[in-house]
Amino acid sequence: MFKLVFAVHLLVAIFVVGPLVHATTTASRGIRTGDAAASASAARVVREYSYASVLVVLAGIGLMSLNSPDHKGEKVAEFGDTWIWLSVLLWLVAVVIGLTVVVPALTKAAKVIGEQGSVATLTARAGGAGGVVGLIFAGIVFLMVYQPGS
Repeated sequence: MFKLVFAVHLLVAIFVVGPLVHATTTASRGIRTGDAAASASAARVVREYSYASVLVVLAGIGLMSLNSPDHKGEKVAEFGDTWIWLSVLLWLVAVVIGLTVVVPALTKAAKVIGEQGSVATLTARAGGAGGVVGLIFAGIVFLMVYQPGS
């Protein structure tokens, strides 16, 4: 059962978090090129994949509740483990940044581009916040692999 849940956790992480990070880190491209449709599409992708990333957390919780294949009678992890709670906290911060900074900036940019207005400040906001989201998810991968404190 462990290998099945672990595979699901990894697959969901790859196919949900991957596009989320890609969309946030490249979101400002549509703004820079003055493409309202690309900006609106990027906002939709960031929004949908941010919500879908809950599945990664749920699969991770399922994985934590299983017995460790390496240490019989022990759980894989506990929520009190530093690498677990810190990963969840960082995930929450990344999703909040995506939904409260990146999505609104992209949505506003799509509207302003359509009205032939200036989007210079929105490019920096979307690009900077997207970069932060990418770094946060890289940090989460580090925590998942190295499991500091365990």
